[in-house]
Amino acid sequence: MTFNRITESESKYDHLEKMNIKELLENINREDKSVPLAIEKVIPDIEKLVDAIILQMKIGGRLFYMGAGTSGRLGIVDASECPPTFGVPHGLVIGIIAGGDVAIRKAVEFAEDDIHQGWKDLLEYSITSDDVVIGIAASGTTPYVIGALTECKNNKILTACITCNPGSPVGKVSDHAIEVAVGPEFVTGSTRMKAGTAQKLVLNMISTATMIRLGKVRGNKMVDMQLSNNKLIDRGTKMLMQALNINEDIASKLLLENGSVRMAMEAFKK
Repeated sequence: MTFNRITESESKYDHLEKMNIKELLENINREDKSVPLAIEKVIPDIEKLVDAIILQMKIGGRLFYMGAGTSGRLGIVDASECPPTFGVPHGLVIGIIAGGDVAIRKAVEFAEDDIHQGWKDLLEYSITSDDVVIGIAASGTTPYVIGALTECKNNKILTACITCNPGSPVGKVSDHAIEVAVGPEFVTGSTRMKAGTAQKLVLNMISTATMIRLGKVRGNKMVDMQLSNNKLIDRGTKMLMQALNINEDIASKLLLENGSVRMAMEAFKK
């Protein structure tokens, strides 16, 4: 039976080259508006996955994102933003892309077609059954991702996927399949558009909800964020001023002495 990839279906629009700029932008925006609605339908599936990730992290597990091309880059973006945003170690959430780090900036030919390389890449991180591996593949057919998830299942490692084609091969080898049916792209087959947007939004939801439930946010503030630039130091200072009802000089000194908003709050209360 042939698998029907909705993401490769013909665009609902034609003669794009004849549209003026306003028409192009309005039509792209019209399509983009459908993405959050498609995600809304799979929130129960995302909830189950987040629950599972939290359980694994509480016993020392890590979260891996794996993908090729745009999908791989999106996973790396989300993983790289977790330490500065939530103050977690760099090795807690890890993004892996087919073709290695060079593929972040430049396409590596046929990297996604190697069904064995994904598992080899995971072995470089000494993957264990405490970890969770999420394969990201808009098409749901990427060999690099499917091969990795298949080996994970063989080794009793929890698996999940984010794809935009329901009933996909990658979904069949995942314990948790997040299948966001966004439909055909504005430019036929250009999954960097709606599919990429859907993947980014789902990744935001997974990592943010996980970190909140693990206690990395207090109220609505990033109390464990890394103070890696002046903007974040200023933000942390204002958080302390508001939370502790102190002036800017005291708040700034307290923050810099303790290294994080959370530690500064705890030191002040002592």
